[in-house]
Amino acid sequence: MRASKFFISTLKEAPAEAELISHKLMIRAGLIRRLGSGLYSWMPMGLRILKKIESIIRTKMNEAGGVELLMPAVQPSELWEETDRWDVFGPQMLKIKDRHDRLFCFGPTHEEVITDIVRKEINSYKQLPINLYQIQTKFRDEIRPRFGVMRAREFLMKDSYSFHSDIDCLKNTYEKMYKTYSEIFETIGLNFRAVQADNGAIGGDGSHEFHVLADSGEDELVYSEETDFAANSEVAKNHPEKDKLKKCRGIEVGHIFQLGTKYSEAMKAEFIDESGKPKPLLMGCYGIGVSRIVAAAIEQGHDEKGIIFPNAIAPFEIILTPIGYDKSEKVKKITDSIYHELIDLGFDVLLDDRGLRPGVMFNEAELLGIPHRITISDKTNEVKKVEYKKRQDVDSELIDLESLKKNLK
Repeated sequence: MRASKFFISTLKEAPAEAELISHKLMIRAGLIRRLGSGLYSWMPMGLRILKKIESIIRTKMNEAGGVELLMPAVQPSELWEETDRWDVFGPQMLKIKDRHDRLFCFGPTHEEVITDIVRKEINSYKQLPINLYQIQTKFRDEIRPRFGVMRAREFLMKDSYSFHSDIDCLKNTYEKMYKTYSEIFETIGLNFRAVQADNGAIGGDGSHEFHVLADSGEDELVYSEETDFAANSEVAKNHPEKDKLKKCRGIEVGHIFQLGTKYSEAMKAEFIDESGKPKPLLMGCYGIGVSRIVAAAIEQGHDEKGIIFPNAIAPFEIILTPIGYDKSEKVKKITDSIYHELIDLGFDVLLDDRGLRPGVMFNEAELLGIPHRITISDKTNEVKKVEYKKRQDVDSELIDLESLKKNLK
């Protein structure tokens, strides 16, 4: 991608209302722009990051046997009344009426909708288990939206729902999803911890949260250095050795639940078992905050110059910053040659061909968090090398093209 053909909109200063470093840097880097309270447009640079996260999630979910679908964002009140959550869910649910005075909500979650689908489509144990997932916009009317996309009213979420004939089958899928979530966050490049958690408004019999570890995290986590115990501090209040547990802070980016028959019994979602008798479906629920991952990754990876993205989700893997691209034919020729060669090798490359001053180009590359920077100039051409710098490193180095390719692998 050539910068002159892309939409790059960076700022020198963050808005005064931005509190968290991720909010400040996402605004400054032009990843998002505020539309209203808790509402953000994802700009082209930010959308590239979202799409990379989505791709990782889809790959891992499909490998785990998940099947993707897409459900409506707007849901009729009747479904929520079946589970008694229409009034119980609270003011976070944004309710609307259509022109015929029928009540709907903007979906804060999709348990009712997926249960309605499955009760109409699944009728035999032979069709089980099934794990259906979507990546969909959710809306929760936060009383005080803050911290940018960390606690926005509209956000992107991957939610999946599994259905089973017995508890052992549910537990097997739950364990598989626990492993899959760990693989997703490892592939993204996050430092995270899975902890025991409370089921909250979703309900059910057991759950785990996945937290990106960061000092700015809203949640307090506790863990044992002697065992594998780790939990949200709310859950650990009654732990027999709670005074010995270590503490850290985390940003919740995933949550998995064993729901049991909470929704299937309320909505009469049944299947016929091997003996020919009707039974309520057992259910699991698994969510990932896709848009929140971007902010969490920035909270974990940044310095005074800007963002330090993990390679897997950076908007571009490599940025070429030629000095004199618009003035030196040799610089232009060599830069274009490297650009096309890197693309042919499968790298995601941004070529800054806007003719900006070196300092401006370098500062913008640092702000955007692009992992690898390659600078070509008349000076580097004289020694038949390029200037290479990793985003997290202080200094750059002069290397030849073959060494460069090895560094990028």
